[in-house]
Amino acid sequence: QVQLVESGGGLVQAGGSLRLSCAASGRTISSSSMGWFRQAPGKEREFVASIGWSSSSTLYGDSVKGRFTISRDNAKNTVYLQMTSLKPEDTAVYYCGVYGSGGLYNKRSYTSWGQGTQVTVSS
Repeated sequence: QVQLVESGGGLVQAGGSLRLSCAASGRTISSSSMGWFRQAPGKEREFVASIGWSSSSTLYGDSVKGRFTISRDNAKNTVYLQMTSLKPEDTAVYYCGVYGSGGLYNKRSYTSWGQGTQVTVSS
């Protein structure tokens, strides 16, 4: 069973940047697609980005396209989310997940989740 630990969240002003990390342990994730989701209070968990096992395929949610970049380092068993031009509406707990099957945008397609990291963007 894989364990995921997200880190890198924090408080940042609007327009700022943060880089989130998702470190996996227990098994390699090098052959798995991975995704980032976020959940704001009172809202559903929302797709942010996904990346294929070879990094050749990436997808982004409409609200973050052009501002966020997902990447991975399979040698470090880690996935990253570089967030720029942050907005107050980006405030949420950010989770990474291991893709299983089904639609990449669907949170139910992911089999394992980390505990999340809080991102707060002040205006």
